[in-house]
Amino acid sequence: MAAANLLRKIARKGSNPSKIAAEVIHCQGLIEVVVEGLGAKQPSVKYGCEKVLRKIGEMQPDLLYPYFDFLIAMLDCENCFLKWGAIHDIANLTRVDGAGNFELIFDKYYAPISGPVMITAATIIGASARIALAKPLLAERIVTEILKVESAEYKTPECRNVAIGHAIDSFDQFFDHVRRKGRIVQFVKRQLQNSRTPVRKRAEKFLKKRKIPC
Repeated sequence: MAAANLLRKIARKGSNPSKIAAEVIHCQGLIEVVVEGLGAKQPSVKYGCEKVLRKIGEMQPDLLYPYFDFLIAMLDCENCFLKWGAIHDIANLTRVDGAGNFELIFDKYYAPISGPVMITAATIIGASARIALAKPLLAERIVTEILKVESAEYKTPECRNVAIGHAIDSFDQFFDHVRRKGRIVQFVKRQLQNSRTPVRKRAEKFLKKRKIPC
């Protein structure tokens, strides 16, 4: 498939990112085209390429791994959608990161949890379960970073509550892989008094699932 044809296919309304990702994986020389497509001026190409790259990272992360440094640079991208995509892509790549490159950028990756952009923080928190499962030795450090959400400064207190809800969901996915479970339990118990109803319900569900008294 020629590069131009691939980009047209990606940009087409109703295109299937998973199907296109499978085609790129089959013809691996095309991944460079998708990566370069992130810089396209046409939004349908740019954001379509981001979706395809994310699927490639989910399906065959080793194919995307050579672009690890490129994705790190994307964490500083002014385009929030591309930044959020890079957050997900890097999380997917931790499954094949035997070289330990993620550890080198750990602090940079987690810095936005403290604020000021809630969606960026929530995206990192949501991706963290994948990282903790891929790199269990980092689980305790990841918990420490996620717990910072409780004192984070976002646009409004309600934004913080939304991010806290994401934190409970993330902890739910890798709780069994954490050694110091008490600090998570105490965090979740505090959310039983959260002013946001969905957060309180998530906290109740988390504790009930593990038969922990509220």
